Amino acid sequence: MSALSRECVVIPIDFSEESQNALRVGVELTGDVRKVHLVHVLPPLEAISPAAVWGDLTDDQREASVQKFARGFLAKNGLADAPLEVVVGDPVKEITRYAEKLKSDLIIVSSHGYHGFKRMILGSVAEGVIRHAHCAVLVLRRTDAE
Repeated sequence: MSALSRECVVIPIDFSEESQNALRVGVELTGDVRKVHLVHVLPPLEAISPAAVWGDLTDDQREASVQKFARGFLAKNGLADAPLEVVVGDPVKEITRYAEKLKSDLIIVSSHGYHGFKRMILGSVAEGVIRHAHCAVLVLRRTDAE
């Protein structure tokens, strides 16, 4: 058994290529897709958003839509059996909350590699997770980084 072998790994996914890389790493480390727990965080609906104002879209509808899309995405990546939670809220808080709830021993996050002004405006989910997680955090470098 490897020193990096883990029993419960949380991986936030946003369906990007970087997420696919994190999924591969998570399965490699655990050796079992059922030990990889995925979380997708939806931002809250803005009160002034037309969908919220007119009541055309609810968080439940958004979550159901993401669950449906995610199942196809996960099946395509060989992870159809991986547990998935879709939540609404702040990504850092929800990722770390989910990991703590599961008593995970590792969170794997992908770095999207924003720098300078873009990072200042957008913030860094990976950095926030590192600061607030109760367990180890593995940050993966972008696959297209030089």
